[in-house]
Formats: sequence, structure tokens, C-alpha cells
Amino acid sequence: MRLWPSSSWTGALAVAIVLSASGAYAQEGDLAAARELYASASYDDALAVLNRLRSADHPAGQSRAIEQYRAFCLLALGRAADAQQAIEAVVVAEPSYQPDENDVSPRVRTAFADVRRRMLPVIIQQKYAQAKTAFDRKDFKAAASGFSQVLVTMADPAVSAEAARPPLSDLRMLAVGFEELSAKAAAPPPAAPAPPVQVAAAPPPPAAIPVYTGEDRNVIPPGVIIQTLPLFPGTVIAPRTGALEVLIDESGQVESAVMTASVTSGYDRLVLAATRTWRFKPATVNGVPVKYRKLVQINVKKTGT
Repeated sequence: MRLWPSSSWTGALAVAIVLSASGAYAQEGDLAAARELYASASYDDALAVLNRLRSADHPAGQSRAIEQYRAFCLLALGRAADAQQAIEAVVVAEPSYQPDENDVSPRVRTAFADVRRRMLPVIIQQKYAQAKTAFDRKDFKAAASGFSQVLVTMADPAVSAEAARPPLSDLRMLAVGFEELSAKAAAPPPAAPAPPVQVAAAPPPPAAIPVYTGEDRNVIPPGVIIQTLPLFPGTVIAPRTGALEVLIDESGQVESAVMTASVTSGYDRLVLAATRTWRFKPATVNGVPVKYRKLVQINVKKTGT
């Protein structure tokens, strides 16, 4: 076996780096050339350059720009079906992208708007499923980022109507809860406590704040403002029941929640996440808001009934 001298390896590596860099610069030059051809209304020539770039290896950051200008050229050439596929590729790669009104015609902006309006609800559900998968495998950093992307995309005016009704409205509520849970789980553990310091005896702690329940006759229970349970995922073969205990604070928010009777482990997590969005008119004693422990019965009906 013949061994190459070390200087030969160094030379070969240098050549490979130069060739790689030259290829990247050439692709950037080709993309710039395609833009100029498009600007000069040479749509067929611009499309030929873009198709060549599309079929070759190129940096991921160029993918959207290539498909974007392909869509512009295809629309200008009257090839609406092909243009729609190019626009779909742009929307999948970057759901928030919209052409600037100063760069393109109203016809092009309308084509992008129609595709975004159709595809964003599907993309939102796909991103939610990916984030939930990351959460289930305890990749909380990726899950927090994914749920954040879901909420950002839901805020897009293109899907405002869809986001206001199921299934997206249900996903929004769950995404809020799961984003908070993921962010807390992904946070670094607290630093080790400092060694104890000898100090003077502390004053006695204040009296514990009372927590009222339905057994207390002098309390007016909290009124429900928002108390929505999530949909049960999958098919329900037989009815299921469970119970949830929530501690409602003086402002009407859920301070803590615990399942006292489980439905399923997966659904229990969804219910606990949903309680973070619940709101109540606080319980009162003699007109003063108080803490209240409330029991919520959960009944999951058989699918189809």
C-alpha cells in the first residue's frame, strides 16, 4: 500500500476547500444572476438558472430564495400549477414569509396569500405534533421551541379565523400549557444552596392562610369564567371517569392542580396543563376573596355517543 506524504495530504485538502468555496460563490453568483434576469423580464432564462441551482447541492439558506424566484417566474409565465408547488415549498420552509409589496405585483402577493391561508393550519398541526413528540421523549428544549413556533404561527393574520375555532383553538390552549411545562423542565437546576449561616432566631411564621371548601357554610364558591377540558386523544371504547382537585387563589387563578382519580396518564397531563388557562370569579367570605379547593369531576364519553 502506497502512503501519501503529509505535504500531499495538505495540498489535497487545500484544493478541496478552495473548490468547495468556489462552488458556494458560484451558486451565490448564479442566484444573483437569476434575480437580475427576473428583474429584466427574462423569465425563461431566469427559470433555467434556478432549476439548475435547485437540482444541485446548495446551502439550506438558499432553498427558500430559489423556490421564491421560481414561483415569481412561473407566475409570470402563466404556469400557475407549477408556481403553486414552488410557493408551497417556500411556505413549508418558512411559514412566516410573505413577499414585500414593493418587490412584487398584487397578483403574486395574492397567490402567496392563498397558499399560506390553505397550508398554515396544516403546518400548525404538524408542528404541534412534532413538539408533543419531543415533549414525550423529554427533549424539553426542543419541545419549548416547537410549542413557541406553534403559538407564533397561530398569531399570523392569515389563520386568525381558523385559530379561533376547533381544532386550532384547542391546540392553542394545549400549546400554551405545554410550552410553560417544557420551559420549566428545560431550565437548568438551581445552584447549590450556600452553607448555613448562624443568625438570630427568626420570628414566628405568620398564621397559615385558610383554604375553604364546599363544606364551609360561610363561603360563596368561585364562579366559572373559563374551565375547558381538552379533547380526549384517540378513540374511547368505554366511558372513563376521573377527578381533579384545583386550588383557586384570591384572584381566581388556579394555584395548583392534582388528579385525585386518573383517567389515563396521557390525558391526565393534558388536563393538568389546561388548568393553567382556567379562570374563576374568586370565592368570598363576607365579601373578601379567599382561597378555595374545588373538586372537578371528569367524564369521558364513549366515542360516537
